[in-house]
Amino acid sequence: MKKIIFAVTLIFLMIISISCGKDSNEVLILTSTDEVRMVYFQDRLNEQFPQYKITLDYLTTGALAARIKAEGTRTDCDIIGELESAYLEGVLDSLADLSYLDTTVFLRELVPSHVRYLPYTKTVGCIVINTDFLSARNLPVPASYNDLIHPRYRGFLSMPSPKSSGTGYFFLKGLVNAWGEQEAFDYFDKFAENVLQFTSSGSGPVNALIQGEAGIALGMQYHVVNVMNERNAPFRILFFEEGSPYTTYGTAVIRGKETRQAVKDVFEFWAFTLNLEDKELFIPDQVFVTQTTNVPNYPQNIKMADMTGIESLEEKERLLDKWPH
Repeated sequence: MKKIIFAVTLIFLMIISISCGKDSNEVLILTSTDEVRMVYFQDRLNEQFPQYKITLDYLTTGALAARIKAEGTRTDCDIIGELESAYLEGVLDSLADLSYLDTTVFLRELVPSHVRYLPYTKTVGCIVINTDFLSARNLPVPASYNDLIHPRYRGFLSMPSPKSSGTGYFFLKGLVNAWGEQEAFDYFDKFAENVLQFTSSGSGPVNALIQGEAGIALGMQYHVVNVMNERNAPFRILFFEEGSPYTTYGTAVIRGKETRQAVKDVFEFWAFTLNLEDKELFIPDQVFVTQTTNVPNYPQNIKMADMTGIESLEEKERLLDKWPH
């Protein structure tokens, strides 16, 4: 009997040991962050925390939201690195209370009252053209959204799908707010006739411009500027009358994981230090109160679209149910 008890106890201690070893050293971050920033973040995390095994995995906005919604606190994810605020609002029960952290460093209007997530980015959309692509085909530079549905641009447009990309959704929501729901959906039916591809990610359309597959893209302004600065790409950012659409993204910890020291260490570095570095290097739109960043070629003082309701998950799901493309 003593041998049996000893054996059971030994197995139990082994399980605890293995579990503790994994829990104390490993951190999984799931995020919808684009590739360029992912590489930088992973390098900085490895540099800052050599004692931890930190895995940074990419999922599209839609896929990440669906995973957390389905798995809840049972997920192997420890930290949601970056996810659209509307989706975070839909999984609040799975998120840890972060009110113990100093949120006064962020713009007050970006911090949710429940403090289940912290602000990470404000992502602004833009229309971008590959000037070489259009010139080679003797195509004029479009001056409005309505110009984009002209048959001369057939097969030359690229846009993220609103169903999988927060970028795609804020373009849809922006025109719904500007024109009314029916007119906006009628427009996108015509727009779809000129689309080469509705991409799964927000960076997909700009990548299509880089590769010469498309000439006009609906994308993320910071991504476009980054490509222009690093590759000297022949791009030009356009601004239409309706203004530039945008959305906000947040970062969070899965409830129950906040007690682990590794998760606490990594999250606080991610949410504050890396967040600010991200604004200095990639996305300068203001998130921090004292933020003074300047990315070369980044447009200033642009007109923003009316994005009323952008953080409503109910509204988003309703509109996406109607999206046919």
